[in-house]
Amino acid sequence: MRLLFLLIATAALAADRPPNVVLILVDDLGYGDLGCFGAKDIRTPNIDALAKQGTRFTDFYVAQAVCTASRAGLMTGCYPNRVGMQGALNHTSRNGLNLAEWTLPKMFRDIGYATACFGKWHLGTAVELSATRHGFQEFLGLPYSNDNSKYHPSLAFEMPPLPLIEGEKVVELDPDQSTFTARFTARATDFIARNKDQPFFLYVPHVMPHVPIFASAKFKGQSAHGLYGDVVEELDWSVGEILQALEKNQLSENTIVLFFSDNGAWMSYGEHAGTNRPFREGKLTCFEGGMRSPLIARWPGHVPAARVERLPIMSIDLLPTLTQIVGGKPSSLKIDGLDARPLLLGEAQAKAPHDALFYYAGEELHAVRSGEWKLHFAHPYLTNMGNPGKGGKPSAHGEYTPRPITDSSMDAIASRHGQRVEKLPLSLFNLSLDPGEAHDVSAEHPEIVERLSALAAPIRLALGDKLTGAPGTERRSAGFVPLK
Repeated sequence: MRLLFLLIATAALAADRPPNVVLILVDDLGYGDLGCFGAKDIRTPNIDALAKQGTRFTDFYVAQAVCTASRAGLMTGCYPNRVGMQGALNHTSRNGLNLAEWTLPKMFRDIGYATACFGKWHLGTAVELSATRHGFQEFLGLPYSNDNSKYHPSLAFEMPPLPLIEGEKVVELDPDQSTFTARFTARATDFIARNKDQPFFLYVPHVMPHVPIFASAKFKGQSAHGLYGDVVEELDWSVGEILQALEKNQLSENTIVLFFSDNGAWMSYGEHAGTNRPFREGKLTCFEGGMRSPLIARWPGHVPAARVERLPIMSIDLLPTLTQIVGGKPSSLKIDGLDARPLLLGEAQAKAPHDALFYYAGEELHAVRSGEWKLHFAHPYLTNMGNPGKGGKPSAHGEYTPRPITDSSMDAIASRHGQRVEKLPLSLFNLSLDPGEAHDVSAEHPEIVERLSALAAPIRLALGDKLTGAPGTERRSAGFVPLK
């Protein structure tokens, strides 16, 4: 009788409490690397089960197809160009997300949520711009990507030791990268247990499968897809551990779980990269293979189970959507994201929140999508050089001269990662019929070209576009910490 009373009391308490939010982000996972998104030789039973218990979003986009910019869009609800956070920071960077920006963790923290980030921050290397200064009460992880280390394929000689940071202090240098997934998972499950009696926001931005890739001894050699498969299967295990921790602490019913990748697979790394099938290209490009990400959302009793949603949304929509769900304070700054609750909750007759989504690469506006149509403006893009890479080296490794890591030009990025720069003319694609963006139909549909071009004009004016010389009238400054 006492047990029954406790269960009823716990259920009543949960009903009066806003939902917890667990956001699991993986790094450079390919769209086709999960069983529920078509993978054949990589086992992801826990993520597949999550999809059956919730909704799979097939047309979910990140804000840019590169690490820092993608995270900036997620945290602020803005296109990265609005907040001055294009591209990817490295160990030399003194800029980062401005402390004036309103972020997901700030929103949750200010309404009494416990907040934690375990994994890769990548929005400011200087301690003054670290995760703990942006609303996270707990942090364990890396300030930037794991290839800024002795494992960099071409610039290892200029890399300092990779720092693992606890809070705001470096606690290890060059930690064993094969332990990252397990360590961040252990901290995540411990955080859930410690905060089971209060609402929490748990952000787990895993380091893997960004190159260099490592799997623990338990998973190494276990996948039919080589080391890359081992790494993804360990990430699936991590998801399972986190879901079990929620179940063990009777929190599953009152927790929103979100899972996706920060961008598409980095194709030039070949056997150490995933697949973006059926899409074109990958990371660092504005083709679907770079920008589209496999989003899964679960919230029992609210998000429909075993459902597939094909209307487009973007990571910038998560801040305003979650703010509305938990009753948080909206940003006082202008943002680009919109409330996507109707799609998330599977409401009848729900529509896509945006008339158009915009695809930036750095400070260049490359494309716009509206409905089934996607228009690429004439632009340069990165593609593989020669054969796919092997053993952690990019394609055609050794056939180019590395540029310093401080050089962020497209040519320099291509040089470092075994890619070459190609040029795409103005091109129109029907994504419903041609998801691989292989057949330009701009000549057949000049009226669609005109309509999408008009949709892009305001964002080009507001956020700028180096391709046309538009400076951007609404861009805000990134944070900056000078060297002492």
